[in-house]
Amino acid sequence: MRAENYISFFTVCGFFIGLAFVVIKIDEPFEMVAYLFLTTFFFYLFIHIIIMNFVETAQSGERKFNKEQYEEINEYLISELGTREKRMEAVVKIKQRDLTLKKIGKKKNEQPKAKAA
Repeated sequence: MRAENYISFFTVCGFFIGLAFVVIKIDEPFEMVAYLFLTTFFFYLFIHIIIMNFVETAQSGERKFNKEQYEEINEYLISELGTREKRMEAVVKIKQRDLTLKKIGKKKNEQPKAKAA
């Protein structure tokens, strides 16, 4: 995960934690906003300190996208989908032919109903 994602996540967490404590403890609107801002700012600074010490941001930029491998995998998957589609079309045609043969066979073999005397 990138460092920006950590910063965003913990800043939002700090906002909601601060909001919960402010709503419970403080009655004045100005104090609510001030303490909410301070709590959010504390979480913002705290996650920056954590990222500086524990997250290696230089490694995340080193990974490169291998376009050739991506294209090769996509071509393989597309060809597999094409063969599966052809198989399914063949199965559907066979089933439709079988159903039409059964309907025709039933019509030829049907016996007329005898009328009651």
